[in-house]
Amino acid sequence: MSDCYYMMVSIDEKTDLESDEEIPFSSSSATSKMEALDFEMIHLHSRADLANSWISRHIRMRVPKSIYFVLIKAKINVLLPFGPLAILLHYLTGQHGWVFFLSLVGIVPLAERLGYATEQLAFYTGPTVGGLLNATFGNATEMIISIYALKNGMIRVVQQSLLGSILSNMLLVLGCAFFTGGIVHYPKVQVFNKSAAVVNSGLLLMAVMGLMFPAVLHFTHSEVHVGKSELSLSRFSSCVMLVAYASYLFFQLRSHRNLYSPIEEEGNQGGDDSDEEEAPEITHWEAIGWLAILTVWVSILSGYLVDAIQGASDSFNMPVAFISVILLPIVGNAAEHASAIMFAMKDKLDITLGVAIGSSTQISMFVIPFCVVVGWIMGQRMDLNFQLFETASLFITVLVVAFMLQEGTSNYFKGLMLILCYLIVAASFFVHVDPSNADD
Repeated sequence: MSDCYYMMVSIDEKTDLESDEEIPFSSSSATSKMEALDFEMIHLHSRADLANSWISRHIRMRVPKSIYFVLIKAKINVLLPFGPLAILLHYLTGQHGWVFFLSLVGIVPLAERLGYATEQLAFYTGPTVGGLLNATFGNATEMIISIYALKNGMIRVVQQSLLGSILSNMLLVLGCAFFTGGIVHYPKVQVFNKSAAVVNSGLLLMAVMGLMFPAVLHFTHSEVHVGKSELSLSRFSSCVMLVAYASYLFFQLRSHRNLYSPIEEEGNQGGDDSDEEEAPEITHWEAIGWLAILTVWVSILSGYLVDAIQGASDSFNMPVAFISVILLPIVGNAAEHASAIMFAMKDKLDITLGVAIGSSTQISMFVIPFCVVVGWIMGQRMDLNFQLFETASLFITVLVVAFMLQEGTSNYFKGLMLILCYLIVAASFFVHVDPSNADD
């Protein structure tokens, strides 16, 4: 028994010794694991600090570069100080003629820079969406001016400035683009996607129909409820036009995208040398940021511009109709003008048409109906009766441009004809007295 007891005791001691020997080994492995974890954490922290420092350094480098490209590089930016100067004159002197003139000049570089920022964004979105974005932000100026004028009850200014914007885009902008493109690429005949142009022409004719019936209803005195039927028809037609424009966007961007693919993409897949030379100067987030900043600044300046219209008309002895239809749209369309000419010179007529005709389509099928709906919400009697003279001008312009586009080709002579047509329209509005002003 004593031997047995002795053996059990010795076994227990042995196991105790073994376990005592194992404890230091396991604790040393745990500490080494902890040290490895600490090392990993320190390494991760250092990598995070390095990434943060790189991001902050990158931002510090990008911001001045972005400011240089947007606000300094372009020569047209020398006109930027005219905007603050107009605001200063508004509060110091109250001379509406000078405030209007300086605001007009100050908006030109802002509209052009809006076009630049949109063009930079188009590098990341492709030509179809790029053309749509260019048209949209190019029209931001007119839309902001219109909402300010609508708020002040200046319904005729809204109607005439939007009509003038359509006329300016279709005759002056497209004419200058065809003319410069034709001269630069002479004797080559430039081509564009005829199918897309025909769809846009159809939408423009639909817009003319929407504007014509309220005017005809008014001037034939055939309303069921005098003064109410015309307004009700305008609001109903506006809702229909907005649905048509939404359907057009779906058609253009989703269901029939291939219809809007540029001619050169269909024809030659190998000629990418010209595109390789071009690269965006700012990132897409910078472009979005600049679009927001420039739109806000345009909206501020537009308020002072609209307030000074009547005073400027008296100071310069110039009809309000001429200011609204000719001067305001030329300034508002500065972005489209620059973009359309630039793309025509690069032989990218599909983007030129997307900017010029796409912009006209957007104003006639979206901005005008949108203003009618906004006026409805504001309690303003904004309707689609643009008066006979204005409606006739639009109808003839749409017909002329539709005939010019039906072949799918352009040259400098077509451009020259469109520019001369615009001069006739401008002269007509210079000698035109608005009926509503004449009654007053």
